[in-house]
Amino acid sequence: MKKVIFILALALTGSMTFAQDTPLEISGSADLYYKYDFAKVPNIGTSFASDQNSVSLGMIDIALKKTTGKTSFVGEVSFGPRGQYQSILNGDGADDNSFHIQNLYATYAATDKLSFTAGFMGTFIGYEVISPLANFHYSTSYLFTNGPFQNAGVKANYAFSDKVGLMVGAFNDQWNVYSADPFKGLNALGAQLSITPTEGVSAYLNFMDGSVSGTIVDLTASFQLSDKFSLGLNAADWSSAGDSDYGYTGVALYPAVAITDNFGLGLRAEYFKAKEADGMIGLSADNSVTAFTLSANLKAGGLTVIPEFRLDSAKEDNFMDSDMMPTKSAAQASVALVYGF
Repeated sequence: MKKVIFILALALTGSMTFAQDTPLEISGSADLYYKYDFAKVPNIGTSFASDQNSVSLGMIDIALKKTTGKTSFVGEVSFGPRGQYQSILNGDGADDNSFHIQNLYATYAATDKLSFTAGFMGTFIGYEVISPLANFHYSTSYLFTNGPFQNAGVKANYAFSDKVGLMVGAFNDQWNVYSADPFKGLNALGAQLSITPTEGVSAYLNFMDGSVSGTIVDLTASFQLSDKFSLGLNAADWSSAGDSDYGYTGVALYPAVAITDNFGLGLRAEYFKAKEADGMIGLSADNSVTAFTLSANLKAGGLTVIPEFRLDSAKEDNFMDSDMMPTKSAAQASVALVYGF
């Protein structure tokens, strides 16, 4: 989940103090999957795991982190479909690009409470992330697929206390781009209010607005309700620049139970609606979908096995059945292997 992976947590936290040098840290993941759609064709149009009836690659992801005094540097690069053309929406096609930079930024801790970050960063918006290591489910939500993946820009983080923090920043005019339109520049303004009122409870209210990127308001929260049961929440509304009839709105819940230290079950229950004038990735215009994803996590050392069943049901025809006729529902089963190091 977004708030726990260290390379993204570094970008979100404003209360860090870098008191000493640290060795170069190297971490990452590798993943592959098998998916079967019961319509016998790729049918559910969310990010990643798109190949039908195939043992297929996800990505190899390598992250580097180095701290020297008050400064810190993070670089993360990935190879493979999940980390290349499926992650950078304005990027090259499958046959053209060989890698994708997921993160490349530097942070300066001016004080115990104030830090500044500049570069290309995993977005602060949303609950799920590109790396399968940080998500409970291997497939992804409609909210994730249609929201930003990365933002390039500059931002400041300030910790009012150990329970309340604020980030404000200026970002490139579009999501998921290394460079801005030279006439637009740092056209989008973003902010995040983070609240951790008590142990096991955290909430992040996120906002971004720009004449190209449009306006998005996003809430993510996590609740550790007991030693074994947790609940996550993501709700968002995005309106395209200049026209509120273009965009989406949605909400997703993430209950999960840790049955043992090495085995857990989780559900993602999502409602997602494309606004009146605009089709979204995976959903036609003025249509809505309810998606239920049931996943297990079986852990052995650095390996996590993720068997998953998913059922999506739309208000109007949005999928294809096995006879290639339009239908309102689609189902798929998959199993993924994710190794973290």
